Amino acid sequence: MAQDHYFADPALKSPLNPDFYNLRQDEREFFKKLTGIADDDALKAHVITIQTKAYELYSYPCILSFSFTQLKIAKIPGYRKALKLLEQRESPILLDMGCCFGNDIRKAVVDGWPVENVIASDINPVFWEYGHELFKSNPQTFPAAFVAGNIFDPAFLAPRDSKAIITAGGEMSTTVAQIPPLKNLRSLTPLQGKISAIYSASFFHLFDQQTQLQVARRLSSLLSPEKGSVIFGQHAGDSTQGYKRGPISIRNFPTEMSSKAMTFCHSPESWERMWIEDVFGGEDGKGADRIKVDSNLFELQRPDLEGMQFWMLNWCVTRL
Repeated sequence: MAQDHYFADPALKSPLNPDFYNLRQDEREFFKKLTGIADDDALKAHVITIQTKAYELYSYPCILSFSFTQLKIAKIPGYRKALKLLEQRESPILLDMGCCFGNDIRKAVVDGWPVENVIASDINPVFWEYGHELFKSNPQTFPAAFVAGNIFDPAFLAPRDSKAIITAGGEMSTTVAQIPPLKNLRSLTPLQGKISAIYSASFFHLFDQQTQLQVARRLSSLLSPEKGSVIFGQHAGDSTQGYKRGPISIRNFPTEMSSKAMTFCHSPESWERMWIEDVFGGEDGKGADRIKVDSNLFELQRPDLEGMQFWMLNWCVTRL
């Protein structure tokens, strides 16, 4: 039940509202530093220009609400674990899956992650190009690797045997050091078992329950078997698992159609159970011996939801 077609339908788009633009101090400083735009009004006009172009392509709620201006990665507890890997490993790789404009991967680079060791991915390369426009950069001034593709396309990410996903030894451990130059990649398959930290925000909630499990398994195939490797992120959640009305169904759909755009939300308990039992559990059921899952809910204030209560799930999966 992927919802991409909803976001591309002009009839379902909410109107853009410049009043939703509201940078925090750290975000304002970040954008001014990277864009070179010092004037607040000029910066706002620049951001809105890129927002408008991107919204014509996909009417994602996160574009409507200026979520792409938030430094989400820095507020997620798993990010601190990822940064520690810079001290513990030689040339660890950080992947941002569903990167959109790449604001979070740029934050990681500002915080010290070598740009040659980060890679970003999204289904449409135009988002990455808009990111260069947004931050007034180019592939020479910000040479991070980018690979466009659909996570379910085997040409982009080859299926991996479940035993290779859950194991901390064997074939995967012997190939960790054999990392190709990221800039030369045209798919993520060569990185299976070789990525130290995987970040994914506002991505899982685009899919139904079973498809979220498939995404988790595919991302897991990329994770290094080394102790401390992490997959972390943030997306819509709730105190009980199930389909909930979200930004799309609340604002864009008449009542009789809203069920077609329901968002499946995991609870912290069901999210942890999915990773431990269904992704890393294996036939022996020892997922809890292989990974640790941390997750928590927090309420997110969404200016585009007119006071509706909206919950997000912070989470981190760590190799033991």
